[in-house]
Amino acid sequence: MKVAIVGYDTEGKVSYEHFKARNAEITICDKNTSIVVPDGVDSQLGETYLDDLDRFDVIVRTPGIYPGKILAKNPEVADKITSQTNIFFKHSPTKNIIGVTGTKGKGTTSSLITAMLEKSGKHVFLGGNIGVPPLTFIDELTPDSWVILELSSFQLIDLRYSPHIAVCLMVESEHLDWHEDMEEYIAAKQQLFINQKSDDVAIYYAKNDDSLSIADASEATQIPYYEIPGAIIKGDSVVMHNQEICKTSELMLLGKHNWQNVCAAITTVWQITQDVDSLREVLLSFKGLEHRLEFVKEVNKVKYYDDSFGTTPATATVAIEAFSAPKILILGGSDKGASFDELAKAVRKNNVRNVILIGERAKHIEFALKRAGYKNYVIGGNTMQEIVNKARELAEPNDIVLLSTACASFGLFQNYKDRGDQFKQVVQALS
Repeated sequence: MKVAIVGYDTEGKVSYEHFKARNAEITICDKNTSIVVPDGVDSQLGETYLDDLDRFDVIVRTPGIYPGKILAKNPEVADKITSQTNIFFKHSPTKNIIGVTGTKGKGTTSSLITAMLEKSGKHVFLGGNIGVPPLTFIDELTPDSWVILELSSFQLIDLRYSPHIAVCLMVESEHLDWHEDMEEYIAAKQQLFINQKSDDVAIYYAKNDDSLSIADASEATQIPYYEIPGAIIKGDSVVMHNQEICKTSELMLLGKHNWQNVCAAITTVWQITQDVDSLREVLLSFKGLEHRLEFVKEVNKVKYYDDSFGTTPATATVAIEAFSAPKILILGGSDKGASFDELAKAVRKNNVRNVILIGERAKHIEFALKRAGYKNYVIGGNTMQEIVNKARELAEPNDIVLLSTACASFGLFQNYKDRGDQFKQVVQALS
């Protein structure tokens, strides 16, 4: 079998190992000419990395590479293009697979589901967009294992399979610099549901029309959350089937937006086990994922929070709303094609003492803030040290310094993780 690995990043390297173990004839194709290719392996690097792919039997694309980009140069290879996600679904020894998609909250919800199933005694693996390619653990699975996959639209756009339980969280405009339009973005997420059967389960966020339309692509039993019969918030309680799981005040996760993730996870796990004690124990101890409203340190009665994962105006808005205290907000970065007008209104309404603007979108956010009637902003520095120093200078006792930029990180940082890691490193050094 002749296999092209298109994109030799983390997932591409795992795909290479998978096919190497099966004695395939592999060629690594990547635009980056500086990547290190394993000894003895053919490669096609640089601007011609997508040329003449019709000579291969299988073309395994990494998620970041748009399928249409491959087809534009090789229109005859549509049936040959696949992905690690497709390969995993095809060969997984267990059919107990839960797929989670949506615009934001996928990682938190997937991690909650994993923790809840583990607490109830299940053999569980978490993978996908959260950073663990599923082929890394496929050989450890048994027919009784449970697999939770966090799946982005990049992974779903050409998916040919659907899981037993598919979950769609809040959906809003994102990645329109990659997708042709919002319709394609929604259609990509529908792939998670479209091949479900009547004995499968489709779970969706009841308060979001796009989430409902995505789940409507399924023939499975559809169950909403944030609405009965799924988990709901009733008064100050998280409730499932008239049973109180816990109080909202007991949740370790910050922000009302995380109530959605909690209800999605409970509704999902309820289809497998109704172990209320395990659900409650997880919810009272789960503090969230790195770079998601992560508390870093308190210095001189000022608390610093890293929400670098929040790369859209909507995620920055929910981060702002998570705190009632006065905030010093760090906004800006590289372009994702989003409008900042609604975010600017949220800044004006939610006790933001000052905004520090950074990156190439600083001017665009400044104009949006002006339109919203907000004037307390400054231009930040070009390094994280300068940015944090400015925040410290502006902050007063009992304030929150919040890194939730509403933008991608490129230009100043490698990615959102690098941005968050640098923020934490600089803050930890404060005294």
